[in-house]
Amino acid sequence: MRARSRPSSPAPLGALAVAAAAALLLAGCSQDPADPPGQGGAGSGKATTTLTVGVFGAFGLKEAGLYDEYMAQNPGVRIEQTSIERNENYYPQLLTHLGTGSGLADVQAVEVNNIAEITATQADKLVDLGRAPGVDKAAYLPWKWAQGTAKNGATVALGTDIGPQGICYRKDLFAAAGLPTDRAAVGALWAGDWNKYLETGKAYKAKAGDGKAFVDSASGVMAAVTGGSAQRFYDDQGKVAYKTNPAVRGAFDLAARFASEGLSAKLQQFTPAWDQGFSNGNFATVSCPAWMLGYIQDKAGPAGKDKWDVAAAPKPSNWGGSFLVVPKAGKHAQEAAKLAAWLTAPAQQAKLFEKRGSFPSASAAYRLPTVAGAHHAYFGDAPIGEIFARAAEGVPVTVLGPKDLVIAQNLADVGMLQVDQKGRSAQEGWDAAVAAIDNALDQ
Repeated sequence: MRARSRPSSPAPLGALAVAAAAALLLAGCSQDPADPPGQGGAGSGKATTTLTVGVFGAFGLKEAGLYDEYMAQNPGVRIEQTSIERNENYYPQLLTHLGTGSGLADVQAVEVNNIAEITATQADKLVDLGRAPGVDKAAYLPWKWAQGTAKNGATVALGTDIGPQGICYRKDLFAAAGLPTDRAAVGALWAGDWNKYLETGKAYKAKAGDGKAFVDSASGVMAAVTGGSAQRFYDDQGKVAYKTNPAVRGAFDLAARFASEGLSAKLQQFTPAWDQGFSNGNFATVSCPAWMLGYIQDKAGPAGKDKWDVAAAPKPSNWGGSFLVVPKAGKHAQEAAKLAAWLTAPAQQAKLFEKRGSFPSASAAYRLPTVAGAHHAYFGDAPIGEIFARAAEGVPVTVLGPKDLVIAQNLADVGMLQVDQKGRSAQEGWDAAVAAIDNALDQ
């Protein structure tokens, strides 16, 4: 999957944007400046219209060759891309430019944790891409389409990738603990219930002892559980509701049990210690979105090949994803809408998955051979196309809010981290997180 600064959502404070690595090879997170004039590949020297695309990190569209393909099909168009490495720097600039109506690219990327704010506050400044030529609502996952649709019914953002989740596990550690290693049998251990995942962890610990933990972190479990909830931090009226939502508190308390039962390696995700844990085999399982496969491959290295595998998660869940929007103030809004529609069409999403590992948000792509027949050699030749497509299709339409990221990060890095690493009780961790969130939201 495409590499960016780091993955979004309930990961560490400061981590953001679906980070990752290609499903087959981790790509580096480097700034991707626009090509100099006359260096644009197909269509160079013949362009009559220059379309600009603003992204964060190594977004993947250029790296997968999609711009060159579009320019070859449209000789009168030249595409230039600019990239800001980290989304936390990119997004504030995007809001500023939308506010002033200047400095905008013709097509702009938006990370999933920012999409609720964009649709709620910026929809009138964006083109309705649901009406763009060639766009077919039925070709996209309903929940992803809903995320890009404003209250007035205009679909102002078309989804690129998503992060459907599985459970990545170490076959050798499972075997040593007397657990099955076949991915279908492993998935059956916890099918349908995250509590069964906890019970499997207890069975694992009883045989494995204290040397190797069952999960990497309690926060990772919490993120996976909340990622499958229809309502999380906001209610249908757009009000902050995480305190009274039993799904959120239930996920927090369940994840805290992984810590209190001694099943967690007590690592903070996306830190050097966590990275080292993959190569050292410090934990047997990790909740892994499709984009994390490349990350694991990179951190575990050649020695981890065929030791790691991936099974279905207890319930469908999503972590990550992005969108493309077209500002009305752009110089070439009509042509830009055509480009955005083409880049996010099922055929192009399948190519992006094949070359960069970014899992498609267009469900129509799941029937294409490059997705349906996709296997991952590093993970025991796992049928990743089938596993993650099934997960993606089961994710509910989720209510998103403008401060989802603030809430998720504080629940993880303030609340759950205290439970996991400092031995605080679930209630103490929850209270600390609520206090931090209230302060952050000025409540």
